[in-house]
Amino acid sequence: MHPADAMRVDRNHSAQGSGGGPVAARTRDEAALQARVVAHTRALLAQGGHWLGISPPEAQIRFDLRGRAAGQARFSPRGPWVVRYNPVLLGANAEDFLATTVPHEVAHLVAYVRHGARIRPHGPQWRAIMQFFGVAPERCHRYDLSAVRGRALQEFDYHCNCRGHRLSSIRHNRVLAGGSYICRRCATALRPGLHPGGGGHLRPDEEVLSANERK
Repeated sequence: MHPADAMRVDRNHSAQGSGGGPVAARTRDEAALQARVVAHTRALLAQGGHWLGISPPEAQIRFDLRGRAAGQARFSPRGPWVVRYNPVLLGANAEDFLATTVPHEVAHLVAYVRHGARIRPHGPQWRAIMQFFGVAPERCHRYDLSAVRGRALQEFDYHCNCRGHRLSSIRHNRVLAGGSYICRRCATALRPGLHPGGGGHLRPDEEVLSANERK
């Protein structure tokens, strides 16, 4: 499912940052691009909702996703609804990101509102919405990951009853040592491997909780 490194000030040009030099120009460009993504996200939410006769809730839009994922949609009946984007991959793939990644994440939110939480993340409901948006319903992006590969932590595939997850190497090692984690949505324990219903929509660590944390 989009980090601080993308907004990092180049130390070699830091003196020019407040005077309209390269750093200021880059920051303006990033802000303008992110504003386009926000506007496109909200427009697609409205379009999808109108098509299906629903009213998707207002979604928070963040540019703080790290690692290999280009985008991520988070939803819960209790809220908040959040769409997270990877600023590094956005900056390197601006037009394709707008054309494919943004519809991909919006389609997840719209599908959830219309059909509920039990649908497969990339199942026929999601694919139908992608087709309505005029976008090929592909599960994975094909972006060059060289810009993020060095910073990405190793991740491991897990799944619960309702979807797929990815755990960091830290939590994976805790599972190997006898620990366990639970999906916040369906409250079932995570098991190693991809979701048998089609792989699932991969989620970060905060979508799960330790079995010891369960109330």
